[in-house]
Amino acid sequence: MFRKVGLSITVGILSGSAAAVFLIALEWATQTRNNNTFIIWGLPLAGLAIGLIYHHFGHEAGRGNNLIIDEIHNPKKILPIPMAPLVLGGTLLTHLFGGSAGREGTAVQMGASLSDQIARFFKIEMKDRQILLMAGAGAGFGAAIGTPFAGAVFGMEVIQIGKFKWSAWVECLVASFVGYSTSILLQAPHSQFPKIAIDSFHAHVLLWVVIAGIVFGLAARVFSSVTHGIEKLNSRFIKYPPLRPFIAGLILVVLYYIEGSYRYVGLGIPIINETFQPQEHLETTLKDPAFKTLFTAITVGSGFKGGEFVPLVFIGSTLGSALALILPVSLKILVAVGFAAVFAGAANAPIACSLMAIEIFGMDIAPYAVVGCFMSYFFSGYKGIYTSQIVHTKKHNRLLSLFKKSNT
Repeated sequence: MFRKVGLSITVGILSGSAAAVFLIALEWATQTRNNNTFIIWGLPLAGLAIGLIYHHFGHEAGRGNNLIIDEIHNPKKILPIPMAPLVLGGTLLTHLFGGSAGREGTAVQMGASLSDQIARFFKIEMKDRQILLMAGAGAGFGAAIGTPFAGAVFGMEVIQIGKFKWSAWVECLVASFVGYSTSILLQAPHSQFPKIAIDSFHAHVLLWVVIAGIVFGLAARVFSSVTHGIEKLNSRFIKYPPLRPFIAGLILVVLYYIEGSYRYVGLGIPIINETFQPQEHLETTLKDPAFKTLFTAITVGSGFKGGEFVPLVFIGSTLGSALALILPVSLKILVAVGFAAVFAGAANAPIACSLMAIEIFGMDIAPYAVVGCFMSYFFSGYKGIYTSQIVHTKKHNRLLSLFKKSNT
């Protein structure tokens, strides 16, 4: 047990330190781009640079989170050491020049790849290495977002659809909290969102959240399908991999120019915060999730780096804001639920995302977040953003079992 805790603490320190360095550098990249918007026109060249670096030096590291999941399922060899610096540099270039991407993928890859080097140093057995990979991935996730409970669960939940890896709970919990504490100690800049205060619980509101959750799940399904579709088009028609992000960069800067507002570049945190304020026009509000889906799918589906978490949060928050103009549910509930639920569906991680919503918005959102995240999960399909996930239990079987239990 002492050895487990000691290794988990080491994993947490590595993951939290990497996340802090990344978040500080990402804030610089974002501010630099915002102060010099002309730099967005360099996105194609940034894409070419990322493509060339990964083509010549990245090798398997280019598979990102899917490589980590595959190694947890079927351990073969230690994750490549260059994985962490490559994804860090690639993500910073993506955001500096205006790619529409996130940050979760980078933190997860850095946390897992650095943690896996412990296995090399201490000659850890296969089973223990699998657990440390889960702990490193979860610690990176929690440290980057500022949600240690969600991070602890994420590493165990995201591996298989329909099965939870409880055997790793000690390592994941310790690593995630140490990682989060390390990032705080190093003054990592975490995004801040308003706490949600709800006067009283109403069952009929929960029923409307069920409907909203279905919509969020369908949005997650669309995002995953479009992203994977772009990946397939790139593989079919652009045979030289470094040209894929280059051509995508050209398409993106033209689309940005035509759209005109540049509100879909980078993370989009200010736009997410805007969604907590009442909107007036449904058509205008629906434009945000639609455009963010398109721009992010082109970005990450073509070889740019950064992940999908914040873009999916953007899509969920803006979609929740739009639904508030239709459904008899308060804006703050739908935005907060959408914030977590679309990623829950896309990543097939409803438990981690429910906890994330509670950690970010407060305990009042708990029943709505749980329902919204699980409904999104049930209706998002099986082909989420992580293609290496294994289906252990069919989603509809779990849903039907819930109805059977409720009727007995």
